[in-house]
Amino acid sequence: MNNRLHIGVLGMLQAGVGDTQIAIGGSRQRTILAMLALAPGQVVSVDALVEAVWNGRPPATGRTQVAICVAALRKTFKTAGFHDDVIITSAPGYLLRTDGVRIDAVEFAELTDKGEAAAEAGDLAEAARCLDAAQKLWRGPALTGVSGLSVEIEAARLEELRLAVHEKHAAIRLDLGQHNDLIGELTTLVREHPLREQSRAQLMLAQYRAGRRAESLATFRDGQRLSISEFGLELGPSLRKMHDAILRDDPGLTAARPVRTADSPLRHRVPAQLPADVPGFTGRADEIAALDGMVGDTELTIGLITGGAGVGKTGLAVHWANRVADDFPGGQLFADVSAGPKAVLGAFLRALGVPDDLIRDDVEERAALYRSILRDRRALVVLDNAASFGEIRPLLPGSAQCHVLVTSRGQLYDLLGQHGAHQLRLGALAPTDAVSLLGAVAGNARVTADPGATHQLAELCDRLPLVLRTAGARLAAKPHWSVRHLLDKVADEAHRLDELSGAEHDLRAGFAVSCRELTEPESALFRRLGLLTVPEVSVWIGAALLDTTANRAEKHMERLVDLQLLDVVGTDPTGAVRYRQPELIRLYAKELCEEHDSRQVRLRACERVFSGWLSMAVDGRRSTGFDGQRLEDLLRDPSTLFDVPADAIPSLRAAY
Repeated sequence: MNNRLHIGVLGMLQAGVGDTQIAIGGSRQRTILAMLALAPGQVVSVDALVEAVWNGRPPATGRTQVAICVAALRKTFKTAGFHDDVIITSAPGYLLRTDGVRIDAVEFAELTDKGEAAAEAGDLAEAARCLDAAQKLWRGPALTGVSGLSVEIEAARLEELRLAVHEKHAAIRLDLGQHNDLIGELTTLVREHPLREQSRAQLMLAQYRAGRRAESLATFRDGQRLSISEFGLELGPSLRKMHDAILRDDPGLTAARPVRTADSPLRHRVPAQLPADVPGFTGRADEIAALDGMVGDTELTIGLITGGAGVGKTGLAVHWANRVADDFPGGQLFADVSAGPKAVLGAFLRALGVPDDLIRDDVEERAALYRSILRDRRALVVLDNAASFGEIRPLLPGSAQCHVLVTSRGQLYDLLGQHGAHQLRLGALAPTDAVSLLGAVAGNARVTADPGATHQLAELCDRLPLVLRTAGARLAAKPHWSVRHLLDKVADEAHRLDELSGAEHDLRAGFAVSCRELTEPESALFRRLGLLTVPEVSVWIGAALLDTTANRAEKHMERLVDLQLLDVVGTDPTGAVRYRQPELIRLYAKELCEEHDSRQVRLRACERVFSGWLSMAVDGRRSTGFDGQRLEDLLRDPSTLFDVPADAIPSLRAAY
């Protein structure tokens, strides 16, 4: 084969062999090709392709039609002269081969990684060259001409990556002294994306360094007016600091970073590894204040943010870390610790300027060197996605000046007990903040047009930031949809998890991560709780669902609490703990129950619970002397005394 097949998604979807463009068939073929190109070398299930093509409402022949479209794509590639098999059948779906195939999104990611590595190594010229080449791969809005929710969400993700790379490139070019050349580009970027505070700050700095101080201050005032008029909020701390520094003519504003080559030594490197701040971050004022209060000056402090899938643990950690980054001049380190302590320590040491030949293979030796380097530094270390204390123990610095922030889905008891970590358990957003977040993503005008529907949509999203962002992204990608139109789609329980999942953030996959740690009794309890459409449950209900003792049920329920699969909502008048299963998690649990538990098992579990409710109704009448009318009133609103689902009320009436 003399010519490679190239597929482009960074703009209008296109494909070609050599210099010859290939005409891709109808919309279904384009959607399928886009889905495969977005996951090169990975199996994309037929179910995912069916979902992408028909948005959750496929015809009975959906799987067959996907196979027909794949066959047509294969034929198209062969007709164009690419005779190797491009799309491979691999259970449970199809895979796009990467050998002999060039995909611009893959090249974009590779160039971005190479540029960031060069920047960390101090070779700014090479970093700028790589990031410039990455940006030039874009031909317009990603995946133009392809429809479907999954593709639209992926297009929004790619666009966010493009903007982030643009800002990284601009930061490097500012360090290279290219402020005059940047002003025009940054002015256009700020005009198109006026809420991106980092781009506005970069424009202000470029204007100031070019001797246009008044324009720099005007750029700040324009952003301030927009922020106050749209959201009633002041600009963020980074922009305010930039504004204050310009007013003072701070000498630090004119100092570009020295340019180093890849061969120059770095004896004392200051890492700045924090991801970009979360765009449109909303709410969490109390949590941010609590994090501020955790930081000490005289001893190592550790903060632990816990919460379930989609609650915004990483988002809060990144937002707060960016907010206080200037308070840690010794550097800011960030890592997803699921890679393992050995890999994370290696990356941290290289970021701190340690040559590869000095980085030992032994984890304890790496940890000792890491602690030695941080001994006299005031550094911030953010450890994301910790599953156990063992993953993060070697990553804890010894310096009393350092601060560590950990995020985890579970409870890290050793971190709390042995190291005195300050825990911050993250819950759903406040209702007003949830609505504000929808507005920040979808556009404020969209949500204010129908406040009632917006509040209902936020509640159906369980007021989880990740789910709210997915819903907002759908509205942003569909300007012809009203909020109520999306609400009608989400209101259907049978399809809610599908409607609120994205290509990168599948709700079921997120919940499944926590469920993997459950024992079989814990898993059975989790599944069966999904059968009960009640606002709260207590230990006796868990015992009835499992047909076990109250002590064992309580142990299992507390384990679900630790894994963020069950919430504690308070106690009843007797002091008994009351629990609640969040609605999206309940829908997932119900799906698992219907898949793993037979109908007979499900019926018997419900019968045991309903029998308990009936006994409580009868005992309540006898012990309290309820007259007929009072019991009738109770049956009309059973929640005043005990948990009763709507479909249990007829049985209670019959028993009475």
